[in-house]
Amino acid sequence: MRFHAVAIVTLAILCPGAASAAKLDADAINAAIFTSAAVKPFDPSLVKAEILLDRAGYSPGEIDGHPGDNFTKALAAYQGDHGLPGSGVLDPATWDGLAASSGPPVIVDYEISRSDVKGPFTRHMPAKMEAMARLRRLGYRNPVEALAERFHMSPDLLRALNPHERFRRAGHPIAVAAVPPPPAFKAPMPGQNRVTRIEVDKDRLTVRAFDAAGKLVGFFPASIGSEDKPAPSGTLQVEDVNFRPNYTYNPKYKFKGVKARRPFTIAPGPNNPVGIVWIALNGEGYGIHGAPEPGKISKRYSHGCVRLTNWDALTLASMVAKGVTVDFIGTGPTAATP
Repeated sequence: MRFHAVAIVTLAILCPGAASAAKLDADAINAAIFTSAAVKPFDPSLVKAEILLDRAGYSPGEIDGHPGDNFTKALAAYQGDHGLPGSGVLDPATWDGLAASSGPPVIVDYEISRSDVKGPFTRHMPAKMEAMARLRRLGYRNPVEALAERFHMSPDLLRALNPHERFRRAGHPIAVAAVPPPPAFKAPMPGQNRVTRIEVDKDRLTVRAFDAAGKLVGFFPASIGSEDKPAPSGTLQVEDVNFRPNYTYNPKYKFKGVKARRPFTIAPGPNNPVGIVWIALNGEGYGIHGAPEPGKISKRYSHGCVRLTNWDALTLASMVAKGVTVDFIGTGPTAATP
């Protein structure tokens, strides 16, 4: 199927008079049907649609039950690839298409394991990069952050679905999003990669991955460059894929708030500045990588690289190998960095 260009618009609320609150639990989300009325603070039908998009390969970023640009972009991508008007608005035809491929329930039970609560955790995360360099690891802050990221959820949604859970003891069942399991921390061998071309759209803040036949096989929201630190232009190639990478700061980058005049290295971990994956490109210092704050993806600019959520970066890394083409399109931001 061809992927059609689409206009990205904010998720429309088609009908007034929606209930201001509704019970949120696994049954409500699994049984949700199409509605054009917004429900606050978490919309069961929107949670379901986000999970279905994620399972179909169109990442909405962090699953949070709220309308927003990342959901709109993923929805528009799905619509354009399935012969539907690419409005980015959830409508009956789009809902029916997503629901038809739903399979198992979108919310399932998961039993908290010992490793989930054991850590090790990095409970006090420094704000400054120089202070991060003094830590032995950049782990999750707590079990909630770790579990939320594992199931592609916002911590607030995870807590809302499990209001009486303290996430401290193994053996407790909790409700989580039924998203695909994480792939292995391993890139395919050259010639066995599913993705042969990556398209980085600096205007729409998206990354699209295509196979050899030109079919879209992965769609991800992204933070891409800024006015001060723009992303590259033209075509680059994947040079290497590194899992659980260190991050080395080069003083010539002159990042705002970093005063160091000598290089320093930050230890690996999901809260490392480049997250759990670094896909190196053959442009000096440029790469596609994970990030420690999934809720900010495509809502903040980057330092020139391409940031994805940790789970999206891992998914992409599992499908690419050295030599894959990366096309940067668009002009990027023209206003001051947020």
